[in-house]
Amino acid sequence: MPTRPWTDEENDLIVADYFAMLADDLAGRPYNKSEHNRVLRDSIGRSTGSVEYKHQNISAVLKALGEDWILGYKPAFNFQMALADAVERWLDRNSEWRARLSIGPTNAFHDPAPLWIGPPPTLSNQPPPQELEQMLAVARRFNAAERDERNRILGKAGEELVFGHERATLKLQGRNDLARRVRWVSVEDGDGAGYDIASFARDGQPRLIEVKTTNGWERTPFHITRNELAVAEARREHWCLLRLWNFTREPKAFELRPPLDAHVSLTPTTFQASFN
Repeated sequence: MPTRPWTDEENDLIVADYFAMLADDLAGRPYNKSEHNRVLRDSIGRSTGSVEYKHQNISAVLKALGEDWILGYKPAFNFQMALADAVERWLDRNSEWRARLSIGPTNAFHDPAPLWIGPPPTLSNQPPPQELEQMLAVARRFNAAERDERNRILGKAGEELVFGHERATLKLQGRNDLARRVRWVSVEDGDGAGYDIASFARDGQPRLIEVKTTNGWERTPFHITRNELAVAEARREHWCLLRLWNFTREPKAFELRPPLDAHVSLTPTTFQASFN
């Protein structure tokens, strides 16, 4: 079998095949990975192992982009950036994939079960340096966080989930009075408050929650505005950032409290230009 580099055409074919399997995987439909591998081998003349490993490379690209991936294909790194380009081409041609989440109006009479909120990422559980470097390079190149902010669908779905979580938690704590007062501020008042959900701790103290949501892994970069940082600093005792990840499969969360630069690196990405 050839050891030549994969062409753009070959990358496009295997990426399309991967997303066909991923769609079945997310929908709970059965599919045959071996049959997919065989059809690809017949089309592009690559070995079984080569196709298998390339599918693992695609998982790694999607993990870096903060997207879902096929759990049966463990992410394999040291891929060529041409493969990341092919994944991005497929996503650009299939805009409905990024908009596949839909949210409706929150039902005030039905709240979901509370989220499980775990510890945030730390130095002790970060990936190996080379793996982390490649994932961050892909995330910077294609700016996954900015993409999610532009379409806002994922962000609003995350906020809705947290809104229900806060209400359900307070009800379980016997504070129905506070649960009724939880507000989805970004929907009711619009963006600009510096937080999305106005909730309460059990003792009645305010909880001002900024929600950041992505698919994929917990280290996907996210955007935060200057105003959100200012409110976090001004209201340190009450403000928190609730980070939702792995959203479409099984939402998981952790909280970060000010000062945020104690937890994450803050990189300026846009500037306001004013005439002198």
